[in-house]
Amino acid sequence: MTKQQFSLVYKTTVLLIAIAAAALLGAMVLWAIGAPVLKTFLVIFLEPLKSFYITTEVLIRLIPLVLIALGIAVAFRSGILNIGAEGQMLMGILGATIVATQMPGLPRFAIIPLSMIAGVIFGGAYGFIPGFLKAKLGVSELLSTVMLNYIAAQTYILCLRGPLIDPAELVTGSGTPQSIRFPRQAWLTRMVPGTRLHTGIIIALVLAVVIYFFLWRTSWGYKMRAAGAEAKAARYGGINVSAWLIIAMVISGAFAGLAGAVEVLGLHRRAIEGISMGYGFTGIVVALFGGLHPAGIVPSAFLFGLILVGGDMTQRMVGVPVNMVQVLQGIIILTIVSVKMVINNPYIMERAERRFNKSEHKKSEEAQA
Repeated sequence: MTKQQFSLVYKTTVLLIAIAAAALLGAMVLWAIGAPVLKTFLVIFLEPLKSFYITTEVLIRLIPLVLIALGIAVAFRSGILNIGAEGQMLMGILGATIVATQMPGLPRFAIIPLSMIAGVIFGGAYGFIPGFLKAKLGVSELLSTVMLNYIAAQTYILCLRGPLIDPAELVTGSGTPQSIRFPRQAWLTRMVPGTRLHTGIIIALVLAVVIYFFLWRTSWGYKMRAAGAEAKAARYGGINVSAWLIIAMVISGAFAGLAGAVEVLGLHRRAIEGISMGYGFTGIVVALFGGLHPAGIVPSAFLFGLILVGGDMTQRMVGVPVNMVQVLQGIIILTIVSVKMVINNPYIMERAERRFNKSEHKKSEEAQA
């Protein structure tokens, strides 16, 4: 067996063991709370696929997950960790809402692109802050992005309770934090009658292809990946690592902002409280599980969309708390981290290869004898 063949077998084996371990851990948690293990897994992973309508609900959740994960992949590949996609998504929703509600007279061909551009600008500007702090002042992006999430959440609610609140809420006195309903020309088109699936899925899939070509087929993408792979070597090669870190965070924030704009224009059609649904954090897991590559991110987003929808169904069909979805996500995160540590450790791989070769050599000697 050649070294390349052994590497493929080794990585595949580690991945299969990790998947088995994740399933076992999930089963142990379900068993501990007294839930039927097999039935719960079947509900989560198979039940949503039995109905066309529910399958479209999975695809609806795929849209923001793909967009956010693509932005996360750009940042991570460039050597900066963006944990602030949740806040950047809220800023994108805010930007799209401002355009959609304050310019209701614009025609459809203008208001939708302008609303999305506003979402991109708001999200990208919010991503610029931790990027600049990291590149110029050495501030940990883990700290800054997490803190900025809280600021974004409070700013978003403040706007919904203040300047952007639906006047009808003030008249009735209910004070529900939500904007007015967007004009019809600002709605993304529903693709399938009787479902909520909208044209945002086309935007997400097209941008997945765009990010692939950007990162792996352009000099800009090469510079970003080089900056993330080895900053010192990249600087020696004439690459402005600090600048590319900032650019990567702006792109990452812009994608999260676009995810927010698409979500509010295509699905809710007004800004409401709790609209982000934790997509900003789940998008990080999607990006990691997809190997930080668009080809892996799309199926990974579908899997997590399936888990989210299936997790909602378990509460009704099996009696398992919906919070179990978060537990499963945590288990998957631990699995991903463990797999990456093992696969990326050359010493462990070399030891495994030596033992394999030694075993093969011994078998060969026994066969000759």
